[in-house]
Amino acid sequence: MKLTFYGHSAFSVDVQGKKILFDPFFTGNPAANGVSPDSIDADFIFLSHAHHDHTGDVVSIAKRTGATCVAPYEIMSWLINQGVTNCVGLNHGAYINFPFGKARGVNAIHSSSFEDGSYGGNPVGFVFSTPEGDFYYSGDTSLTMDMQLIPLWAKVSFAVLPIGGHFTMDVADALHASKFVQTDKVVGVHYDTFPFIAIDKEASKNLFKAEGKSLLLPEVGSTIEL
Repeated sequence: MKLTFYGHSAFSVDVQGKKILFDPFFTGNPAANGVSPDSIDADFIFLSHAHHDHTGDVVSIAKRTGATCVAPYEIMSWLINQGVTNCVGLNHGAYINFPFGKARGVNAIHSSSFEDGSYGGNPVGFVFSTPEGDFYYSGDTSLTMDMQLIPLWAKVSFAVLPIGGHFTMDVADALHASKFVQTDKVVGVHYDTFPFIAIDKEASKNLFKAEGKSLLLPEVGSTIEL
């Protein structure tokens, strides 16, 4: 699988010939490094929760690409009201089948609201099982014991976890999360975008390295093999 990082929590994963885009936030994103939402392709767009820094460009990208949007039911309803009709609603539950494999919504400890303050449903993370391997994207969350359930469903080859602290897990909690989900490879997101989620990159990598694990912090716009 290939993962391309776009800054903050926006990234895409190429699997089974499909491009899966997550939490697209480019416009107004100081970490996007000039990447334009008009340059982004997607077959599927997965949204973890309704906050603007995770949904900011979903409507324009979805309309332009025709991508299928997968999100908690309340976000799906909001998308439909915005004229995006190719949507799949989900909640915490069992696997749903897709052309690239299958995915399920899992617990995330956070909040979820739209820019006008209206309710955005329950925040979620996602567990993916595909012929090319399994992976986990936690969405915005604190460390939670529910992560220990994930190995019941998938053998996670890598996890995408927030590491900036303040509103989510920090690096130390993400290290614990990697142990809960039983993976040695973590891609860090949700850091350095704003001053209050800035991290020491080298110290963070060394914390993981001391435990025999890898913390990957790809440059914005770069693609890595996983």
